[in-house]
Amino acid sequence: MSGGRAAVRTLLAVSEVRGAVDALERVLGELEGTGVDAVAVVGDLGAEWESRPLTYRTIFKLLGVAGRPAFWVPGPLDAPLGDYLRESYNLEVVYPFLHGVHGAFAFGPGPTIFAGMGGEIRDDPSTVRVEEYVVRYPAWEAEYRLKVLRELPEHERVLLFATPPAHKGLRAPGSEALAELVKTHNPRAVVVAGPEPREERLGRSLVVCPGRLADGRYALVDLRTLEVERRTVGERAPA
Repeated sequence: MSGGRAAVRTLLAVSEVRGAVDALERVLGELEGTGVDAVAVVGDLGAEWESRPLTYRTIFKLLGVAGRPAFWVPGPLDAPLGDYLRESYNLEVVYPFLHGVHGAFAFGPGPTIFAGMGGEIRDDPSTVRVEEYVVRYPAWEAEYRLKVLRELPEHERVLLFATPPAHKGLRAPGSEALAELVKTHNPRAVVVAGPEPREERLGRSLVVCPGRLADGRYALVDLRTLEVERRTVGERAPA
């Protein structure tokens, strides 16, 4: 539960770590003075050429030591999903303020709920769910798993997806079903994975893609003003 803590104002948004644990460590080490209240991580955590369980363990430990509530969902390449879930569970026991929200939700500071669905989301209802060699789901599963949010209307929401929702004004690929899900639950912000940083409005929600951390990109999101500050690893904050 929120435990009386102040609501989240500034969110650190990270996408597609892809094994770049040094970059993540540096970003988390730069949080002092930024006012960051919570961390959101979406998309592929592991790298193909490394031990993924070891990479997950290192990432979750870094988030735990950072001392801020953190929430994450896996990417399509974080398979087999069992490795991801096992490491996530083990570190959440050690650091109770860490939360994997893949197909689930967790209470953040104040009256804020973080929820999401990782992996690739496909709109085709006949899509076969896969978790062994890639993480992929039909869109109806995301809709089903997040229906619990309807029972918590008094809480502000932040949604996390590895697949971006579709946007009619943009030509970038995305899920129409996730776009409808965003409109249904009306979150304050949505953090999604993707190679290039961008932000747009979808209904009343701000959708933010911070760009790949593996390429040195991340973002700070003000949940009150819905302003986004794009950053690169090692960049000094404005005076």
